[in-house]
Amino acid sequence: MVSPIGPWKCPRFVIPGFLVCSFFTCQVVVAEPIALSGELTNRFSDNTTRDANGEISDTETRVNLRLSHQSDPGECQASTFADVGYGVWHDETYDPETYTTADFLGDCELAQGLRWEVADNLRNVTRDSRGTDTPDNTTRKNIFRTGPVYQVPLSKVDQLRLSLHYENTEFGDSEEIDSDRYIGSVGWSRMFSSTFSGGVSVLTNQAEYDSGVEIDTDVVSLDFSQTWATTSLSGSVGVSEIESDFGGTTQSSDGVVGDISLEREINPVTTFYINGSRELTEQTSDFDIRFGDFVFDLRETSEVEVTAVNTGIRRQFSDASQLNFNAFANRADYIRSDETEDRLGLAVGYSRPVLPLLTLRSNARYQYQSFDEDDVDEETISVDVGLTYELTRDLGITGRVGHTSRSSDTSASEYDENWVSLALDYRFF
Repeated sequence: MVSPIGPWKCPRFVIPGFLVCSFFTCQVVVAEPIALSGELTNRFSDNTTRDANGEISDTETRVNLRLSHQSDPGECQASTFADVGYGVWHDETYDPETYTTADFLGDCELAQGLRWEVADNLRNVTRDSRGTDTPDNTTRKNIFRTGPVYQVPLSKVDQLRLSLHYENTEFGDSEEIDSDRYIGSVGWSRMFSSTFSGGVSVLTNQAEYDSGVEIDTDVVSLDFSQTWATTSLSGSVGVSEIESDFGGTTQSSDGVVGDISLEREINPVTTFYINGSRELTEQTSDFDIRFGDFVFDLRETSEVEVTAVNTGIRRQFSDASQLNFNAFANRADYIRSDETEDRLGLAVGYSRPVLPLLTLRSNARYQYQSFDEDDVDEETISVDVGLTYELTRDLGITGRVGHTSRSSDTSASEYDENWVSLALDYRFF
């Protein structure tokens, strides 16, 4: 999996499932200078509330600031990305809204083999997975994690890794339930060759909700990592048990879990990738951050079996045009309520220089959703196309038009939306 903040080859945290990787292959790329840019966008929609009937037209004006930075390698190192926006609607369809995406990952060496790690991830997430993507159906989710990691060399090819982390998940709305958790892990890894490593890890995860609910998860897995000249493969497979305590009533489930990450360079301009994971977890975990197409239903407060796969191809052509193709599928099985939600879809993005300073960009996306409790199926199709013109080296202007349409077995969930936007983007440095 590619980290949302980019500069790290693989995560340094031992976290359930997909983030587990061999510490023999973890390394940091070179430092990057601070980058800061701002954007002013006006977006008109003929159905701002995305309703089936009684469409409301409105224009949102939004200001965004984006910052990214990768520190120099050293005893302490950090990688930061932040995108903060503030939007207002001219006809006050919604209250002013703050949009936030932020990722921070850092660590400091305290002694030989001992490091202290800190991470923070902030997102705007969907509250009700069956609703539409509007401000009334979103909340902020912040996950803060910190703790020590100690690596002990047992031999030239064997290492022991111990970690203990505290994690806090907070939502922006009081209706959602926050949680604290403690994550401990022990892992042994062996370098079998210069390109292959494997090992065993044991992890325990104890989550405590503000409501008093306690959910404990234990995982035992075999981990591996293999690299070739043009291909890298890593993953794990194991067993997991999750146990919950709701007001004195306990319930437990177990199952096979694992993850896989494969990236192959087909040729110098084409890359294929596939990422997948299956976990036993709950809604305050970071699974929806690691898999952006996955959506937790925050109305539920229970154990959930989650499965997600995404695959795609990135290609750059000789004329500087780029093509990105992505396919995804995921399932959330809420164990206590016996509800299942499925999603699958396709997304295609294409960009091409039209003139030396003018670039065409287009996107198309299809998503199918199924909710077994109500026996409802939904399909959503969205397309948009735009032009970006570079007025100066640091200033650009972008115009876009788009359309979104949803069909559903429930007529109240259907809607059509047409929109147009105009944005100014400035790179400060």
